[in-house]
Amino acid sequence: MSATTRQTATGAPSLPHDHSLRRWLGSAAILSLGLMVGGFVMGDGLVRMKAAERSVTVRGLAERDVIADLAVWTISYASTRTDLQSAQADTDRDSAAIKRFFAELGFPAEQLTPAGINVSNYTDDGVTYYTVRQRMVLRTTDIERAQQAVRRQAELVRSGVVLEDGSGINYTFTALDTVKPEMVAQATRDARKAAEQFAKDSGADVGSIRKATQGYFSIDARDGEAGGWGVGDTPFKKVRVVTTVDFALD
Repeated sequence: MSATTRQTATGAPSLPHDHSLRRWLGSAAILSLGLMVGGFVMGDGLVRMKAAERSVTVRGLAERDVIADLAVWTISYASTRTDLQSAQADTDRDSAAIKRFFAELGFPAEQLTPAGINVSNYTDDGVTYYTVRQRMVLRTTDIERAQQAVRRQAELVRSGVVLEDGSGINYTFTALDTVKPEMVAQATRDARKAAEQFAKDSGADVGSIRKATQGYFSIDARDGEAGGWGVGDTPFKKVRVVTTVDFALD
């Protein structure tokens, strides 16, 4: 019989010493406690992760009426004759009439520039016709004066200038950077207002912004798109931006 094992009356070995049993029980208790703590931490993490999912995504809108600060008026005119020299002489006369028209209205000469010339010809019943087309462009920041010119463009026609398709004025708002910050803030406030209404209906409170996306700025005619014969652009514009904001819900 060995020094550490005793035989029972039936010949079976006896139980380990008391200190071995205590060590085994301690290890089992530590393992059980670790499982309990791990389960609690995992459960708490799931709760916190679920709370983090409580959010609402809304859109905010900001609009502002502005006045254009740049006017570009393209004037297209042409003459058709049976000889090129006569056609060119007609368009030269029209060019002089256009320059006088804008000079009388007070526009500086440098604001009016030629924008190209085109010559074409065709033959009808053995007769060749030559067409000379020219363009002149007025570019000005004097919006009020530009509107006056548009209202008086019939004077050009009376002087013999034949305005072709492609003639027209376009107004542009170039100072977008001056209104961007305030409009983004306005759109964000509008988005929070929508989120607060949603939160109120669902019994929650609106928290901080989790994520925000600024949409693109659009500049359109305030009274709708211009189009069709006799309809021109106007200097009255509407700037619009939409932001998408993700708010946390508490």
